[in-house]
Amino acid sequence: MRRPFYHYLMTHRDPYKKDALTLFANAAEKDGSFPKQSESYEEISRYLEMSGDYLESMTVFDDAFRLYKETND
Repeated sequence: MRRPFYHYLMTHRDPYKKDALTLFANAAEKDGSFPKQSESYEEISRYLEMSGDYLESMTVFDDAFRLYKETND
C-alpha cells in the first residue's frame, strides 16, 4: 500500500536543518488543513497554490513530489 505524500514529507522534518524541503515539511506539519491522505499531485498542488503561503516556491513542492514518487512507485 502506498503512503500519502504527507507521510513521506514528514520524514523530512528536522528542528535544526534549514534547507527548503525541511522548512516545507516543518510548516506542513503545523498546517491543520493540509490534505494529509492525498497521493495526488494535482490535489496537493491546488491546495498549496491557494493556501500554502509558507511555501517559498512551488518548485520545492515539485521536487519533493518527484522524490516521493521515486520512493513510492
